[in-house]
Amino acid sequence: MCNQEQLARWANGELSRRAFGASALAGTVAACAPNQATADASASAAASMSAVNFVTGAGTLDGEFYTAGDGPKPGVIFWPDIAGIRPAKRQMAQRLAEAGYAVLLANPYYRDVSGQQFEDFATFAASGGFQTVRPWRSKFDAETIALDNKAAADWLMEQAEVDSDRGIGVQGYCMTGSFAVIAPSADDHIHAGASFHGGGLVTEKEKSPHRLLREDAHYLIAISQDDDAEAPDDKAALRNASEAAGTTAEIDVYPADHGFCVLDSPSYDREQAERAWTRLLALYKDAL
Repeated sequence: MCNQEQLARWANGELSRRAFGASALAGTVAACAPNQATADASASAAASMSAVNFVTGAGTLDGEFYTAGDGPKPGVIFWPDIAGIRPAKRQMAQRLAEAGYAVLLANPYYRDVSGQQFEDFATFAASGGFQTVRPWRSKFDAETIALDNKAAADWLMEQAEVDSDRGIGVQGYCMTGSFAVIAPSADDHIHAGASFHGGGLVTEKEKSPHRLLREDAHYLIAISQDDDAEAPDDKAALRNASEAAGTTAEIDVYPADHGFCVLDSPSYDREQAERAWTRLLALYKDAL
């Protein structure tokens, strides 16, 4: 998963700011816009966004709510990666809304800060972001992650834009990949969890994410090739856990490095990100 060594390398110029971050995002927005083949017929050409917040029991969670078109749609909780809410994640949430979902882009650090903290991944890497977020991340465990997912699901189910007769999906990236795997065990309304180059999915803890798979939920776990190289046994552990739980899980190693799905990541890989996007839409179509 994303670590301090990688961040130091990026910040020191081995991959310059011009190679990713704000300048790279500008070039990928058009490439990653939804097309007619993937957009839901009920969605409009552009999504609207509103700032939202609600009480979780551990504070006030803030985020952004994206919808497009008329009529209620399946809800999705979108957890950003380690650098939090920022333009790249907004673009990704907007795309999902335009594909026919009501999307809550949620701030995982709400216990400590609200709103955007970093402009892009380059800023995060260059400004000591790993050290900045370390105390915020220390509050994450299976219990707090479950609490946050349940609170977000409860909020979504109350929104007029969300079809409460259908399930909710959860997706996470890097450190929040585990949020998506844990989510279905937190609330019966959550029917799908999608983890992209997620970290900490297999641990020795009693409540390791791979031990919390729910029989009637659907999962997509997209593992990066370098994460797989560091922990080659994890994919087998996940597959074995899925079989033992009797659940539906698509678990694959993608030929791209950690961060490949994220628009402003130095490891962004358009081909593999689009493959993951296609599998995400298939997951939600089946589960929600």
